[in-house]
Amino acid sequence: MAILTSLASWAEGYQINTLSAKQLGMGHTGTALKLGAESMIFNPAGLGFSEKTLDISASVTAIKADATCTIDGADYRTDNGVSTPLAVNASFRIIDNLQAGISFYTPYGSAINWTNNWPGSMLSQQVSLKVYTVQPTVSWRILPNLSVGAGLMIAWGGVNLDKALISGQSFETAIGVPLGHTAAASINLQGDSKVAVGVNVGAMFDINKKWTLGASFRSKMGMNVSAGTAALTFANEAIAAALENQLGVINQSQFASEMPCPYVFNFGASFRPNIRWTIAADIQLTGWKTYKELNIEFPEPLQGFNQNIPKDYRNALCYHVGAQFAATGRLDVRAGLMIDTTPVNSKHYNPETPGMTKVEPTIGLSFRPINNLSIDIAFMYVHGCGAKDASCSYDDLLLKSQGLPEAYYHKIFTADYRAHAFAPALGVSYSF
Repeated sequence: MAILTSLASWAEGYQINTLSAKQLGMGHTGTALKLGAESMIFNPAGLGFSEKTLDISASVTAIKADATCTIDGADYRTDNGVSTPLAVNASFRIIDNLQAGISFYTPYGSAINWTNNWPGSMLSQQVSLKVYTVQPTVSWRILPNLSVGAGLMIAWGGVNLDKALISGQSFETAIGVPLGHTAAASINLQGDSKVAVGVNVGAMFDINKKWTLGASFRSKMGMNVSAGTAALTFANEAIAAALENQLGVINQSQFASEMPCPYVFNFGASFRPNIRWTIAADIQLTGWKTYKELNIEFPEPLQGFNQNIPKDYRNALCYHVGAQFAATGRLDVRAGLMIDTTPVNSKHYNPETPGMTKVEPTIGLSFRPINNLSIDIAFMYVHGCGAKDASCSYDDLLLKSQGLPEAYYHKIFTADYRAHAFAPALGVSYSF
């Protein structure tokens, strides 16, 4: 399942907020909820309240997302497939107030395809970023109403990115052959990151039988690609011959890059007015401010092909609210809402992650055909609030190599963006 997984960044930046089918139906709340094995992701301390000897759960979400870019009244749409972030959790009881377990989940990822020959191809054609995490966890209920927990996050992943290196317009300016929006030369950058290590820690406190508070913190990790591979493609053989002297040296060369997985702080509260209702709210702060720029660096003598892409992200908040109603002894129904604010700077707006504030209503249900087995279904609609006059600057390498003044080779790409997505989710859990 891990090998087949691809991801989509429909939480802001490239963070995934679809890690539980059960909780997705409830606005993906969970910081102050006692979720058994799934608490290892939302708040490790919640696991300490579990009374189960063994708890196993798995969830997968199918995300179909579309983004549209409008330039001078013309629309350009992505051609995305269906992406499937997932999570698998298993926990067991050591003694009455001590639980341990392990989770596999996909906390970060991005998959978007703008196609090869659209006007913004110099910034992005397609990108696929995948981050996988295995997290062994221990949770200890210190007091009947207080629990703490900690997990060790062991993360790895990979990146596969395509972008135009020489645009059709600059090829026409330098060589005199018109190509329109067709990219004269494109580069594929592909590599696997080194293993990164972080922590996921939390605490949960029952104020009384109705109110619970929780807090959790996931630390920052750096995903480093130290020896990725670059490969060139050309619009045709004649263009390949014309550009061989300028670009041939980069083909099959290596590059290095780093992308942060920022820290995440969650604070939540839950309220149980009676035995049938559960209401929860979370505030999630993601430390995107650490993402200043994306640097892709080549060894000597290829520094002229280095990519220094400003990001200048800011920290962002995501608000979660949700409710669950026990309709019968075997059926729970849920509804929720997420408001995910954008970290993206509109002056450094790269379409590889078309960030915008998103409003995300959710619904879901759980059915228990037998006492120990739960089947969970959820659906989320993602409405992007749009981004107008978003711009991104870049240097045209071919024109720059001609010795032209900066005014000729330094370009600014400005457009309006819209996005939406449909995300059904399916989960199953078994415990005793």
